[in-house]
Amino acid sequence: MEKTYFTKKDSIVRQIWGKADTIMFIFAGAAAEFALNKAVDWLYYTGRLPKDPLGRLFSTVNYAKVIVFAEEKAAFQAIDQMNKIHAKIEENRGFKIPEWAYRDVLFMLIDYSIRAFEALERRLTLNEKEEVLSVFLKVGHGMKIEGLPKDFKDWKQQRELQLQENFEHSDFTQDLFVQYKKHLGVARYRLLLEAQILMAPKRVKELLNFREHSVLIAVIPLYRLSRSFKIDYILKALILPKDYKNDIKALDHSVIH
Repeated sequence: MEKTYFTKKDSIVRQIWGKADTIMFIFAGAAAEFALNKAVDWLYYTGRLPKDPLGRLFSTVNYAKVIVFAEEKAAFQAIDQMNKIHAKIEENRGFKIPEWAYRDVLFMLIDYSIRAFEALERRLTLNEKEEVLSVFLKVGHGMKIEGLPKDFKDWKQQRELQLQENFEHSDFTQDLFVQYKKHLGVARYRLLLEAQILMAPKRVKELLNFREHSVLIAVIPLYRLSRSFKIDYILKALILPKDYKNDIKALDHSVIH
């Protein structure tokens, strides 16, 4: 009997999450949004985020990647495990993580999946965007998140509202960017900021006082060319901290044929 996977084998979501390049840009966008989210105190509560912000963010992105490529049963088991972890944190702290905070993270993954692929590859069709939405809504339903959108148009409206209401520049924001710089070093930190400028929605740029355009716009065509000649690994070696090189490299081998 043929195995049933969480996403279809020909899904655009597999193309997006099957390349380390795209995931790196999703990671960069997530790093900016986590820092601004009004519920970021929940991530500070466990103490893991300030101690290892890159590892904590990478684990979130990596969890999503694992679910995308897993067999359906294993994917829902992973989602159930995630629910149990959150429930334990809520129990320890004594109150619940806000429902909107779960939606925020889900919407973030949807948005940056689209933005990263379009920045590095090509524009997505509306049907492909709907497919991205569909896969992550499946995750959301598995997590029992309420108030999810019914289609892409509805998601865009909810996303705009979320960006206006659920984000602010706080002391947590300031501290997280200090931690990013500390863990990355000055040169890689500058690259992270440029990736965030490239990826960020207008509201995020405003809150972080980012300029409108990233210098990476001029660099991406050269990067695409480097991939054609199979020398992009040299650029990745310069960009990535040693601790995460193997993790990111492994993501390139995720696509199930």
